[in-house]
Amino acid sequence: MPPQHTHAPAVDPAALAHVLRRQARAGEAPWLHQEVARRMAERLPLIRQAPRTWVDWWGHRGGGAAAVAAVWPQAQRQVVEPTAELAAVSRGGMGGLWWLPGARAAARRRVRLEADPAPDPAQMVWANMMLHASLDVDATFTRWHEILEVGGFLMFSTLGPGSLRELREVYAEQGWPSPHLPFVDMHDLGDQLVACGFADPVMDQERIRLGWSSPTALLDELRAIGGHFDAARHAGLRTPRWRARLHRALASRADAQGRIHLSFEIVYGHAFKAAPPSTRQQTATVSLESVRLTLRNRTQGGDGA
Repeated sequence: MPPQHTHAPAVDPAALAHVLRRQARAGEAPWLHQEVARRMAERLPLIRQAPRTWVDWWGHRGGGAAAVAAVWPQAQRQVVEPTAELAAVSRGGMGGLWWLPGARAAARRRVRLEADPAPDPAQMVWANMMLHASLDVDATFTRWHEILEVGGFLMFSTLGPGSLRELREVYAEQGWPSPHLPFVDMHDLGDQLVACGFADPVMDQERIRLGWSSPTALLDELRAIGGHFDAARHAGLRTPRWRARLHRALASRADAQGRIHLSFEIVYGHAFKAAPPSTRQQTATVSLESVRLTLRNRTQGGDGA
């Protein structure tokens, strides 16, 4: 039975595409994504067997290549990107003598689009800070499960429902709808992992609190981190008057040092791909004497009826 899509926030594909184009133009992943990648990589030494090959899902946005390479420098990295623009950025960042024909061909093999056929089987799928932007979480989990070899493992991080609580409060005070799409609870994500075939999921979370010196700096960083791609967001462009109102509301929450703070709940997930259950039935051995005895009893019972 296919997994039920009960926890899939409605992402607007057009709005998400706009965010991804903006991130393709950025020189590097957002600071928060790089910091979460560093923290997630601290857990890698707990894995007994280092992967020979690992898939970096939405690698440019995740910013985790250096963090993983610092732990497992010999592991071969494959990258899957959601758009052609991001794939081109990742190919350009592969390093080496990229202008040589052989190097370009190698980069093409190691970087592919999400819509392309699955990459070569891998022992690890790494997906940093992208799942909350997925159009279909269950389909993404299923794709990761297909890519992994038996015994391989998944490492991912995403935003949890405790993220941006202060920003939601500002919007609620102004009578505005939520400033972002709903973030999925880590327990629901664990259930989805199991429904999609993963074994032994381990879910964890931590909170990171960041501060900014002005509303402009805060909003600029939020744009770098992602964007508002909820399908239920406000239709059309906001006015300068609305933006000024938002700035005033944010500034009113500054602390004594003049800094405005936002909280981020970072959810970490880890799971394995177990061997499929055996469908081979056990062979039952029955002695010939037992068969004769069974037939004799049935015959005698029939005579006495």
